[in-house]
Amino acid sequence: MDPRTSRRTGALAAALGAALLIPTVAAATPAAAATPTVSCTSAKAGLAAKLQKDITAALANRKGTVAVGLYDRSTSTTCTLRATSSYDSASTVKVTVLATLLWDAKKHNRYLTDREASLAKAMITQSDNNATTTLWKQLGMTKIKGFLAAAGMTKTVPGANGYWGLTQENVTDEQKLLKLVTAKNSVLSDNSRAYILKLMGQVISSQRWGTPAGAPSTVSVHVKNGWLQRATHGWRVHSLGTFNGAGHDYMISVLTQDNSTMDYGVTTIQNVAKAIHKDLVPTTSATAVYTPTSKPSEAYVAVPPQG
Repeated sequence: MDPRTSRRTGALAAALGAALLIPTVAAATPAAAATPTVSCTSAKAGLAAKLQKDITAALANRKGTVAVGLYDRSTSTTCTLRATSSYDSASTVKVTVLATLLWDAKKHNRYLTDREASLAKAMITQSDNNATTTLWKQLGMTKIKGFLAAAGMTKTVPGANGYWGLTQENVTDEQKLLKLVTAKNSVLSDNSRAYILKLMGQVISSQRWGTPAGAPSTVSVHVKNGWLQRATHGWRVHSLGTFNGAGHDYMISVLTQDNSTMDYGVTTIQNVAKAIHKDLVPTTSATAVYTPTSKPSEAYVAVPPQG
């Protein structure tokens, strides 16, 4: 046989083989995209696989759309699920409002006024909406966007027309914020960080649901939650938490929507949180774990009327 014919035959066979493979690959892609999976990495052997398995199990058979972010500095562990999907912030944006206030005060080399401190405390510890609106208006879009830029929170879009609860946020940016709050950096001063954590550690008991669920008594808990019901996507229920102690320094963001009720969303978040705390900080049977109040509450945020 002519060597050239042999080469042509081989090339034709390879091309046909490739053509047969293409439809299979194309068909598989949309299905994979439709159901994102939990992705974890860790410097600690076996931890990533365990977290991935247990977070996935915690979400099994749960309706709703859930985004998860976990970062533990002590073991260089990261887990993500739908980390770039945007959600209406509800009250979780209040941490961003406080951070912006402190960032701006630092720029002008001043302390918070007594009035600002009073508003900040009500905003975080009781989720006071009027206090938030007052600070949001005082800061204005320029300062809020200035802080977001400084913090690298590039996908966070402040709510328009004073509707701060409709700020668009995602897990990636919320985790960036929690990282700034929990470690030395050039954006927030050490005093500012300590102040934010202090207030997040003083949240009233009926609002300490969500990510603290299952946290062992050996770690300190700082939390800010949010909830919001709208005609589309049902209940949004979110929880941001930072945890420190027992040789660990970690933060969890869980954003959810399409929940049938607020309690349903809370349960979903707490199932995820319990799995994470158990895997990161194994405890003895004698160790107390945090059990949130059986009547979770959070302030309703103002939203424009829907037709």
